[in-house]
Amino acid sequence: MSPRPAPIRLSHVRLVYEGDVVALDDVSLEVARAERVCVLGANGSGKSTLASVICGLLAPDGGEVELVGERVCADGRPDLEAYRRARRSLGLVFQNPDDQIVTSVVEDDVAFGPENLGLPREEIAARVARELHRVALDDYAKADPSRLSGGQKQRVAIAGALAMEPAVLVFDEPGSLLDVRGRAAILRVMGRLAKAGTTLVHVTHFMEEAVDADRVIVLDHGRVALEGTPDEVFARGAELIELGLEAPFAARLSQRLGLPWTCSEQGVVDELCTLGTVPNVQKSLTDGCPQHIKDVHELGTVPNVQVEHASFSYSGRSQALEDVSLEILEGTSTAIVGQTGSGKSTLLRLLCGLEVPDSGRIVVAGNDTSTRRGRKAVRRVIGYVMQHPERQLFAETVEKDVAFGPRNLHLSEGEVTRRVDAALELVGLSERRDASPFTLSGGQRRLCALAGILAMEPEVLILDEPTAGLDPRGRAMLRRVLARLRERGITLVQVTHSMEDAARSDRVIALDQSRLVAAGTPREVFSPANERRLVQSGLGIPRSLRVARELERRGWPALGEPLTTDELVGAICAKGTAPFPQSGGELSGA
Repeated sequence: MSPRPAPIRLSHVRLVYEGDVVALDDVSLEVARAERVCVLGANGSGKSTLASVICGLLAPDGGEVELVGERVCADGRPDLEAYRRARRSLGLVFQNPDDQIVTSVVEDDVAFGPENLGLPREEIAARVARELHRVALDDYAKADPSRLSGGQKQRVAIAGALAMEPAVLVFDEPGSLLDVRGRAAILRVMGRLAKAGTTLVHVTHFMEEAVDADRVIVLDHGRVALEGTPDEVFARGAELIELGLEAPFAARLSQRLGLPWTCSEQGVVDELCTLGTVPNVQKSLTDGCPQHIKDVHELGTVPNVQVEHASFSYSGRSQALEDVSLEILEGTSTAIVGQTGSGKSTLLRLLCGLEVPDSGRIVVAGNDTSTRRGRKAVRRVIGYVMQHPERQLFAETVEKDVAFGPRNLHLSEGEVTRRVDAALELVGLSERRDASPFTLSGGQRRLCALAGILAMEPEVLILDEPTAGLDPRGRAMLRRVLARLRERGITLVQVTHSMEDAARSDRVIALDQSRLVAAGTPREVFSPANERRLVQSGLGIPRSLRVARELERRGWPALGEPLTTDELVGAICAKGTAPFPQSGGELSGA
């Protein structure tokens, strides 16, 4: 019997968007049945376009495409009937769940795909219940998706795709809005689907998510730049950096410590415990393993934001925030962390005066948000960067987009020009001021939107998941900008699912199930006393701290509280040897 054909076959595919933007350029690719392929690449490299071609949403301008046994496109000419047949076996989870949710009830949305397949009512009901349970949304079956958090919406979209039981399932950045636990759960689901015979294509900017794939493909300007197993691709660190990417944390750590190359944190720990020392420790020390990398800032002493016993609930839903009290000091950076649906975005809306607490009060820069006048004053001093701020770009040029806000304040042209120049200089886009914002890379569009808010000269800048959807280069660029703002005395408040970003802040606020569970410096919040609660809340602790504690548990001397890779490397190099190395054990706190 002849082998079954590969469910995905692309041959010399080329796709050009309007304006002669080449999104895919001579891409040839074959994915076997039950293979798990991870697609990486910088923003604008063509990943989402490739995902759309594979799931039958886009037909290329040239080349051939065969999907689940159907030759859907030949020489750039689509066969519409073949596409219609193929799409019954293809599934896609979009990067933004709002592009995928179509109904006003969660269970109806999950049922939408199976209903269009003409399945019996009993089968549809069984699939809906099964997939809602798989993404931990059993209690939200009757909820309105528009009232859910971004992460909860993403889980609704994932459940809807799984309910169709596709032969090929494409995930386009499914974890960009999810917490640590949510991303881990999706990866476990992918593993089970692959074992059950589903072909998976996973687009992501999280390098760690590619480690368990069968194959990794790296795109650059629409072309396949690298391809191979995760170990093969991530061993080419210099090339990855040139492509705007990075190796996973464990791979970078093993390289810096002179250990055998591995993409596994557990592998790094096992190797150190087996050796009981760091290879070439003197060289490591002289190459720069400082014990105290993190700058120590003199924190402000004046509260810029005060939240006093604030509670809030949306109409017809349980409380989104319950009896939350906290202070944010002037000129500091604060990270707000919490599992999906814990109340983070709600807290931001309250701080911005977009919502008013049902009880308690919020004061920002001396303005009480309970009054209309107070809310108006708050909006003058706060800049709010929403999730996906680049979607608010609209003008012909970067300069006009950034100038829109200041002009609406009826400032003089001289003052508008001064603010625009300063904002563009700060975000590094001065040389792109005459370009269309829509020709910028993903990271640059995010910075352009941020510049428009900075041109309003806010005292407090509030950001909701500012690095979501950005590649490693874009995330690094944004972090540098935020560091410069912090140096200028602007109070920064950001919601993040990255414990590494939280560890870089002056203070961390942790929410769980609408309540405040921890607040303080990163070392206080990520202390051993809080670790179990953070893990139970779906957060975990920074990777460096997780590795340090596992090493200590297995016999290494106390390594302190290393919150960054630099601090961990410095602590390990300073200790040099482990007097009581032990083998076995697994990392906890993921």
